[in-house]
Amino acid sequence: MKEILFIEPVLKERIWGGTRLKEYGYDLPSDQTGECWAISAHPHGDCVIRNGTYSGCTLSSLWNNHRELFGLTGGSEFPLLIKIIDAKNDLSVQVHPDDAYAAEHENGASGKTECWYVLDCKEDAAIVIGHNAKTKEEAERLIREGRFRELIREIPVHKGDFFQIEPGVLHSIKGGTVILETQQNSDITYRVYDYDRLQNGKKRELHTEQSIAVLKCPFRPTVGKPVTYRVGAATVKHLITCPYYSVEHITLSGTALMPAGKVFQNLSVIGGEGAIDGTKIRKGDHFIVPAEYGAFELSGALEIIRSSPCELMVK
Repeated sequence: MKEILFIEPVLKERIWGGTRLKEYGYDLPSDQTGECWAISAHPHGDCVIRNGTYSGCTLSSLWNNHRELFGLTGGSEFPLLIKIIDAKNDLSVQVHPDDAYAAEHENGASGKTECWYVLDCKEDAAIVIGHNAKTKEEAERLIREGRFRELIREIPVHKGDFFQIEPGVLHSIKGGTVILETQQNSDITYRVYDYDRLQNGKKRELHTEQSIAVLKCPFRPTVGKPVTYRVGAATVKHLITCPYYSVEHITLSGTALMPAGKVFQNLSVIGGEGAIDGTKIRKGDHFIVPAEYGAFELSGALEIIRSSPCELMVK
C-alpha cells in the first residue's frame, strides 16, 4: 500500500524577502525569508519526508531508490520544484534559459519554465512580464545602456491571477506579492537588472551576456484558457498544460473523491483546512500522492494547487 508523502519545506532567506510565510505556519529563519521550497529534490534545497515508512528520507533519495512511487522510469532528477515566494520588495528583473542553452552552458542542467499563481498582493501591485523592444538589437542596446525603464513591461496583478513564464521571457515579481510557483527542477537565473541595490556593501552580480543570449524578441505573452469542472464538492480550474507540467487550482467545500493518475501529483494547501483520506491537512501543508495510489478523498474547506509532470519530464 503506497502512502501519501508529506513534505518538510526548506526556507530560504533573500534580500527581498519578508515575514508573510509565517501565515503558512512556518518558523522563519529571519525577517528576510523570501522562499519556501515546498516540494523540492534540488541539491540547493532537498526536502525531507516527515511521515510514514520514508520519514527522514530526502525526496531525492526516494527518486533515486524508489522510482515506483513516481510512475516515471526516465529522467535523472525529480522533474518539478514547487515554491511559495514572499516578495516584500522587488525581485531582480531576470530571464531563464531553455533546456538547450542550459545543457550547453550550464553543465548539462535543465532550463527553467515556470508559472505563477498569485496567492495575495497589495492593492496596487504590479509584476514585470515581457519587454517593449521590437528586435533583439533594440533589447541589447537598452540593456547595455541601462535604459531599463524603457525596456521592461509592467502589468497590474490581482489575487488569483495566473501567469506562464517561458524561457527567454523577461520577468520579475514586485514587492507586496506572494505567489506559488511551479517550475522545472532548475535553479538557473540570469539577472538583467537589480535596481543598483547593495548586498553586504556590493551590487549583486548581473548576467548581461547570458541574458541577451537567451532573451526572446519580440515578447509574445502565453495566453491560456482555463477550463473549470466539478468533482464532487470540488471545483477544479485547469490552469495550464505545457510540455513540463500540468497545474490546477482546486476549491473544496465538502467532500470529493479525486482520481489518482499513473504519475505522481504534487498538492499544496494554500487555504483552509480539512483532510486527505482522514489525515488532517491545513494551509501550508505540501504532499505528494504517489503514482497508482488510487482515488483519494479530500474533505473540508480547502484551497489547493495541484501539479503533475508532463511528457518532456519523463524522458
